Amino acid sequence: MSAPVRITLPDGAVREVARGTTPGEIAAAIGPGLAKAALAAKVDGELRDLNRPLEADAQLALVTMKDEVDALELVRHDYAHILAEAVQQLFPGTQITFGPATDDGFYYDFAPKDRPFTEEDLPAIEEAMRAIIRADKPLRREVWSREQLISRWRQQGETFKAEWAAELPEHEELTVYWSGEDWLDMCRGPHLASTGKLDPQAFKLTRVSGAYWRGDQKNAMLSRIYGTGWLNKKQLDAHLTMLEEAAKRDHRKLGAEMDLFHLQAEAQGSVFWHPKGFILWRQLEAYMRRRLDAAGYREVKTPQLMDARQWEQSGHWGKYRENMFVVPDEIPNPEDEGAIISSDAQMMALKPMNCPAHVLIFRQGIKSYRDLPIRMAEFGCCHRNEPHGALHGIMRVRQFTQDDAHIFCRQDQLVEEVAKFIDLLDVVYRDLGFPHYAIKLALRPEKRFGSEEMWDWSEQSLRDAVAATGRDTPAHGWEELPGEGAFYAPKLEFHLTDAIGRTWQVGTIQTDTVLPERLDASYVAEDGQRHRPIMLHRAILGSFERFIGILIEHHAGKFPLWLAPVQAVVATIVSEADDYAREVAAALGAAGLRVETDLRNEKINYKVREHSLAKVSNLVVVGKREAEERSVALRVLGQERQEVLSLDALVARLKDEATPPDLR
Repeated sequence: MSAPVRITLPDGAVREVARGTTPGEIAAAIGPGLAKAALAAKVDGELRDLNRPLEADAQLALVTMKDEVDALELVRHDYAHILAEAVQQLFPGTQITFGPATDDGFYYDFAPKDRPFTEEDLPAIEEAMRAIIRADKPLRREVWSREQLISRWRQQGETFKAEWAAELPEHEELTVYWSGEDWLDMCRGPHLASTGKLDPQAFKLTRVSGAYWRGDQKNAMLSRIYGTGWLNKKQLDAHLTMLEEAAKRDHRKLGAEMDLFHLQAEAQGSVFWHPKGFILWRQLEAYMRRRLDAAGYREVKTPQLMDARQWEQSGHWGKYRENMFVVPDEIPNPEDEGAIISSDAQMMALKPMNCPAHVLIFRQGIKSYRDLPIRMAEFGCCHRNEPHGALHGIMRVRQFTQDDAHIFCRQDQLVEEVAKFIDLLDVVYRDLGFPHYAIKLALRPEKRFGSEEMWDWSEQSLRDAVAATGRDTPAHGWEELPGEGAFYAPKLEFHLTDAIGRTWQVGTIQTDTVLPERLDASYVAEDGQRHRPIMLHRAILGSFERFIGILIEHHAGKFPLWLAPVQAVVATIVSEADDYAREVAAALGAAGLRVETDLRNEKINYKVREHSLAKVSNLVVVGKREAEERSVALRVLGQERQEVLSLDALVARLKDEATPPDLR
């Protein structure tokens, strides 16, 4: 008889149980309530099935609905598998591929036998999924060999699964999960104990799209079905309400209604900024420039095109080459098909980032330790050849402008510089209407450059910097993310929370000792020797395009007055007030406001609706009486009532409200 194993519970209690006992059996021994509530187990920190046997001493924690992060990952994984089972029930001959959990749900990719799926298919698939859930089918894990898997998939005509299985390690034990006795899928798991653990009313299938097998355009086109899944119907309803609100706030919709920008096929992934949209851009840029000037940054401007050899030396060529726009040194001859015209230029590339160019500026002239820190900023236009399917409005584009900066400092200055950056970022986010954000430390990935000592020091320095600002607390969303750092350095990430609860990873700062070494950046230290500076890569907005998209959706187009492209429209009720309307507009313009007039022969209710749709901040209504009394009727966007006040009072109020926060 084998020796028992020691299982340590979260409260420190130790239970000795027979080898092979399952976490589910331990939950039952503790109490029937826990046995019913338990969804899965964490064994030495690893999420596992409740019915997977324990073979050694371990730390054990039982996962219930209260452990929302782990529970959501589990249920979404299960919903994906149930989706696949339901589709194969309804559409025999459909091949399955893969279906992961996502941030708010799940999807699964299929190869239909007869036709691609459409959204008209979703209600029937949902009902089939609910039937599987209500059947409470046990989910059972088995270990198979690669040969068993390949044979099974080929017998069932699952060519995609067979192809994938054939590429798995030859002698590795692989796992499959049975749903009852009649359906299985290959999966690492874990899963719930049975389908009945899911709430049949807590999911919804949302849309259908095309997807290439293994993400390669050369491969077969599949049908991808998306869904959202939650722990209960209340969570689902809240999420669907949020999606409805998000649709109303969609920056593409509001951008058109407010005449801010447009996109078109002639410049895929690049934005055509209209006058009103570019006013918004300029206001944001001017504000950021003032904040950077006050914080001691020196603004620079660097070339768009750089020699490919520079990118090879920096290391970006090997990592980003496929996403870079390259200018070749040979071009086709349009007058002679097949012939090549030789160019005098070297192989060049549009910059995907600004970092190497900033190092080249730093290298101009000898730098002393007394010169550091040097804070170098650039509103740098960059190009990245993003896949067409990844483009999304102005949120994901191919040409973008970063609010980029690099700080060159000594080791002893790093903590202070990072802390100063966090304080600056905090002010900017609050000024732009984002008081809530989380700070996360992305730690060393498995594949990385540099010594362990360097990583230890860099990670601890970032921890110390956050602590120095007093923001290393749960209240500030402080969290450490193992394995998510860049290949050359750890980084701090800043995740904004918008008005409807969505989070956006925007700001970042990361240490770098690799690029200064690669590009031979140095300074003369106090000992008279050359030393490498620490390079801090940092951004607050990330890119102007994406951040403006976030601003539009966060404020639903109702910008703070200092950012609003049109701060006031003076609209007439009758034509007799036209001259007075022009006088009011002139007074507001003289006070520095961006103002327009609407003297059209239209009813005032029509004008009110039109300007409300365009999200005009203030509608200043004047008629015959207002002209006689030198007053105005002010309608503020989003407010039902109008307010009557004198022209002087209007100018004073709007001038004050339109002053940027850093100039107040």
